[in-house]
Amino acid sequence: MPGLLDVILGYDCNLACSYCTITPAMRARALSRDQVLAELRRGRSDGYDALSLTGGEPTIRSDLLGLVRAARALGYQDVKLQSNGLLLGVPGNLERLVGAGITRLHVSIHTHRADRYDSMVRRADSFPLMVRGLEAGVAAGIPLVAEVILETSTYRDLPDALRWLHARGVRAADLWFVSLTDGNADHPESMPRMTEVVPSMQEGFAFARAHGMQVRSLHVPRCLLGDDHVHAHDPGAARVRVVTPEASFELRHSRLTGQLHVPACEGCAFEARCPGVREDYLRRYGDSEIAAARGRPPSRTGTASRVIPLL
Repeated sequence: MPGLLDVILGYDCNLACSYCTITPAMRARALSRDQVLAELRRGRSDGYDALSLTGGEPTIRSDLLGLVRAARALGYQDVKLQSNGLLLGVPGNLERLVGAGITRLHVSIHTHRADRYDSMVRRADSFPLMVRGLEAGVAAGIPLVAEVILETSTYRDLPDALRWLHARGVRAADLWFVSLTDGNADHPESMPRMTEVVPSMQEGFAFARAHGMQVRSLHVPRCLLGDDHVHAHDPGAARVRVVTPEASFELRHSRLTGQLHVPACEGCAFEARCPGVREDYLRRYGDSEIAAARGRPPSRTGTASRVIPLL
């Protein structure tokens, strides 16, 4: 059966984003070249035909081009690179990556606001580098998705962020709801309530539909999106194996995906295809928003009625 092999090459990065889940200790962990090649061969023998290379920041690895070439030689037909974009605007870098076999790009823009970007990524003068990388990706003509973070300081700007992206030729965006795991566990203020974010998402979705953009929400349950539930996207519904420096597991078991159904989910029209709510969100806010959307009383503890073990 075909599927996607999602390889986290390592956790090191040339940025230190304020909301990042990677801890300082994790940054030292990485897969060696031989380990990556072994996982690529194992993936092909298990039928995986698409590959995602991510991190951390994969473009800071000196062996990236060789790994891409090896993946294509092994038969991976689709090779995605997920990057913060800072090195993609350096002349020749993207051309070499495409020549090696990259077929699509995902670029994390964090925020479109220059006055906020550098403080968020904790590196001065980075915003122009990200913009150059994003624009180089558009100019390369391969499929490109901009990844936008929804957290307390950014979600109100979402409609303007989509307008900004559209003006630069970007026609697809994924919306990531901030997580309170690992490196960001001690910053609960970075996570707003989903019901606070949904109005901005609704405005953004309306703009996207009117201007031919594909915008997907990766973490907000369908019941909270109302008529915009068609924009919900669950990557874990497909066959996706995640390979990290510590372990390999199916994406649907990741702590960064929804895994928990609360009592109010019972009988929901979306229950069979909705992965549920993330554990970190329920710890922060409980299930009152889900219950209200379903016309049910919240549970006393906000605990899950169905639990999938976390890895």
